[in-house]
Amino acid sequence: MKRGALILLLGLLVGTITSYVIYRVSIASQHAMLHEASPELAWLKAEFNLTDAEFDRISKLHSAYLSECHKRCQTIETQNKKLQQLLATNTTVTPEIAILLAERSTTRADCEAAMLKHFLDVSHAMPPAQGERYLSWVEEQTFLRGEGMEKRHHQ
Repeated sequence: MKRGALILLLGLLVGTITSYVIYRVSIASQHAMLHEASPELAWLKAEFNLTDAEFDRISKLHSAYLSECHKRCQTIETQNKKLQQLLATNTTVTPEIAILLAERSTTRADCEAAMLKHFLDVSHAMPPAQGERYLSWVEEQTFLRGEGMEKRHHQ
């Protein structure tokens, strides 16, 4: 009986150690990404086989873009809050609401144009084949795929 318990205990210990080693090996690349200079972009470096120099250029582009992006997002958020306030006190589309909707549309269009420029800049910082693959991925993942309200109305 003692021998059976010892074998069971050793089996559990070996199984636990083996599981832990397999887990650590499987997450090693993700763990390494956390120690990159720009961990939020580390996947990009791995996915598109970027050199350190290419990754550095893209990281700088990303940092420059993000500060302006945050400003645009804050503007849109402010416009959204103002629209909510106006809609809470109005039951018709007032001239003020119409103007705010137009301003918000312009802000969103500016945001999309800046985002597209950023995507193109990033693609140009990559080797040509990887840049094309990146743009295809971006198109699939972002507003460029055209799945806004116009798609919802054709169902």
